[in-house]
Amino acid sequence: MKQVYKTKARESILLYLKKNSDKRFTAREIYNYLTKEVEGINPTTIYRNLDRMCENGELLRFKEPNQESWFYQFSESHKHCDKHMHAQCSDCGKVFHLEDSFVHDFEEKLLATYGLDLNASKSIIIGRCKECGKKFKKMK
Repeated sequence: MKQVYKTKARESILLYLKKNSDKRFTAREIYNYLTKEVEGINPTTIYRNLDRMCENGELLRFKEPNQESWFYQFSESHKHCDKHMHAQCSDCGKVFHLEDSFVHDFEEKLLATYGLDLNASKSIIIGRCKECGKKFKKMK
């Protein structure tokens, strides 16, 4: 583990991600938010801090298929997020940590039906959460 320096940029990144711990963000989204909060912050500072936080286990880093950007999420209550599967709302970005029993059954059915051995820790299901579904129905 690298030494942790408590800088204004680092603390601001961590605070922002903690407040939004059910969502994940790209470095660009974090930078765009923090430019309003921290004077003189630059993209290099954001990337350097995000890399260190991932190395120290404070943040999770995901890369989805067909996406060029990495996604970052605060991980205090989910230290072992690389060990299970996730679902994400396509509208609001909220991340759901799927239960092991559900994933295990799903993995077994995929293997039996399609001969596909799923790597659950690198898989994500995309859908619309209940809250966004309610909003969507109201808009129709």
